[in-house]
Amino acid sequence: MFDAAIIQQCADPSIEIAIVERFIAEAGSKNPLAINISSGNRIILPEPPQAPEAAMLLIERFVGTAVVRVGITQYPAGHGIVDAADLNAGLVDPCDNIRMGTALFGKVHRVVVYARGESSATVLGEAITAWRTGTFQGAYVFGEPDPGPLPVEVAAVRTGEMSETIIDAETAPDAPVALPAGGNDVNAAGMRVDLSKLAEQI
Repeated sequence: MFDAAIIQQCADPSIEIAIVERFIAEAGSKNPLAINISSGNRIILPEPPQAPEAAMLLIERFVGTAVVRVGITQYPAGHGIVDAADLNAGLVDPCDNIRMGTALFGKVHRVVVYARGESSATVLGEAITAWRTGTFQGAYVFGEPDPGPLPVEVAAVRTGEMSETIIDAETAPDAPVALPAGGNDVNAAGMRVDLSKLAEQI
């Protein structure tokens, strides 16, 4: 787990700390300069950057043509921008990355909670899977509209359940697959997960 004090200081205040801690533990990295790059079925393994400047150069090189995940929260670097020149240097700053990542994950979590009609450890696990794969119910989850604050009756997740649900390796692969990019639109770089096995279980 990354430094709990930094998490509490920097995380989006609208999200419970227990949720943030599980999110970072399962989907994030301890290294603020961690960069994971995938394109199609390939995982690209460049030399790990040792400084923020080198990390930003690496992100700029691949964003828009590959799926680039960055930093403590493994934030999708291409989200919300149309040109690599618009990249935010905060991507590789620990506090800024946590702030941006938890805010975006909060939306992903709300999307999943509204779809399932409840907030539970299992639903939180689905939200973490959606973050890691970039998709939920066949849609690019980061591009989904924010459904807004959760209703009071479904807003609470029991903290005691946080460690009870482990993500199935088959539904949350460590090597996500990129969606086809649409021209030079970096927002089109998402990830895809095979949902066929889930469908067979329903």
